[in-house]
Amino acid sequence: MTQNTELQDVIQVDHLNAWYGDRQVLKDINFSVKKGEIMVIMGGSGSGKSTLLRYLLGLNTPVSGHIRLLGKDITGMSHSELHDMRKNMGVSFQGGALFGSMTVGENIQLPLREHTHLDASTMQIMARMKLEVVNLAGFENLMPSQLSGGMIKRVALARAIVMDPKILFFDEPSAGLDPVVSAELDEMILKLRDAMNMTIVVVTHELESAFKIADRITVLDRGEILICGTIDEVRNSNIERIHNLLNRKPRQDVINVDEYMQRLTGK
Repeated sequence: MTQNTELQDVIQVDHLNAWYGDRQVLKDINFSVKKGEIMVIMGGSGSGKSTLLRYLLGLNTPVSGHIRLLGKDITGMSHSELHDMRKNMGVSFQGGALFGSMTVGENIQLPLREHTHLDASTMQIMARMKLEVVNLAGFENLMPSQLSGGMIKRVALARAIVMDPKILFFDEPSAGLDPVVSAELDEMILKLRDAMNMTIVVVTHELESAFKIADRITVLDRGEILICGTIDEVRNSNIERIHNLLNRKPRQDVINVDEYMQRLTGK
């Protein structure tokens, strides 16, 4: 029997194009993410991966193209419809984005207070459960200023999953962390996928982390997708720009003299 691919593809991006002013930053982006899959979006600085994440979250509206989450096109949604869709999404931000005036427990409970009508004791229990998941049991009364960088990342992750979202977006999970803490966070992401059957999108430039956690990898460069495939497909690609990324070789741009002069003169 043929399975319903619409239900399998939790995220579908079709012919997405985006500009910042006169500069095109995303060029005909096409890819999909299946239920329970970890998709890693990677590329060098300025490749467009963080911009793509903003569009996936519905923070920016594309000039053309469509983004479907859970079978619904978010590019044409009203503010209230997008607000409801985000209840199915969890986001763990690069710097944690914890509120410094709130305790760890209060930070984790924030989505529950904003989007549910649960009583205080239930919210406290749910926050403690998620702290257990990220191995921070008993830390709910600490302030963010009392946490290490790795602990802040884990609290941010606990807040992102407190409502058991169907899709988790993770922005640069390993940024600023030492190798041991990064490895622990990678294991946590894998555990979440396996235990909760969660669909996870991770934006990163860390090759070691990407190769450890990814089911598939989408490689961006200059706003274009170079490849979207398995780890082996990425490693074995014969595309020079992918080889340069994997081997940390600097780009060798060929300068067009006419274009260069136009940029300088503004003509």
